[in-house]
Amino acid sequence: MDGTIIDKQRFPSPSSKIELYIVTYLCQGLKIKGLLAAPKEEGEYDGFLYLRGGIKNVGMVRIGRIVQFASEGFVVMAPFYRGNQGGEGNEDFAGEDRNDALAALTLLKQHKKVNPERIHVFGFSRGGVMALFTGIIDSTVKSIVSWGGVTDMALTYKERIDLRRMMKRVIGGSPNKVPEQYASRTPLFYIEKIQAPVLIIHGRKDQNVTIEHSFRLEKRLKELGKKVDSWYFDEYTHYFPPKVNRKVVQDLTSWMKQQQ
Repeated sequence: MDGTIIDKQRFPSPSSKIELYIVTYLCQGLKIKGLLAAPKEEGEYDGFLYLRGGIKNVGMVRIGRIVQFASEGFVVMAPFYRGNQGGEGNEDFAGEDRNDALAALTLLKQHKKVNPERIHVFGFSRGGVMALFTGIIDSTVKSIVSWGGVTDMALTYKERIDLRRMMKRVIGGSPNKVPEQYASRTPLFYIEKIQAPVLIIHGRKDQNVTIEHSFRLEKRLKELGKKVDSWYFDEYTHYFPPKVNRKVVQDLTSWMKQQQ
């Protein structure tokens, strides 16, 4: 069954208060790898699905980042996506691999320390698409955060000349050749199905994922009367300075916990 853990190995944690595991779980018959972090202290916590950016070894899940979120009082699950770190299958750049996120959500719901009715979804960069689709498909998600998130796959192709070869290979061609493949990977076309409140975070100087992605998401959500908050930062790029980053993490996790 999707989301079932079939292997769990303890991993050295940089925090004495957080347990860390490399887990192998099932998704569509494939064995997917991911990182699971949980506070050691007994209790019931909100779940936090962390959806990474990039593809393959670019943008890989960072242990420090996962522990940072877990330290705010969450059980965090971060899938590596299929085909990565020894997992089976081939990464599909927000295509079939979005099921890896949904299965990881199921995994969180089954965790003994997680309140299954309070699971939040966070996506960074390419993970923005993954987070939005998770919320589109699963209406039980409590909140969604998109930080520097991709929302329009054709716009990414247009902006990121350096990614075009990869996108053609993975998606099957350019937006002109296979427009339906790009549309199916673009959550903006399905956003009416989102029930959860959405928080958008973006640096206006971001060149990896331009702020236009967030503008389009915010506009669409508002048109549909959805609950959306936007935090735009004039001076930052795709990556925020460490001190600011820590503050934003505290603020966004506080925002999550306020959602009813």
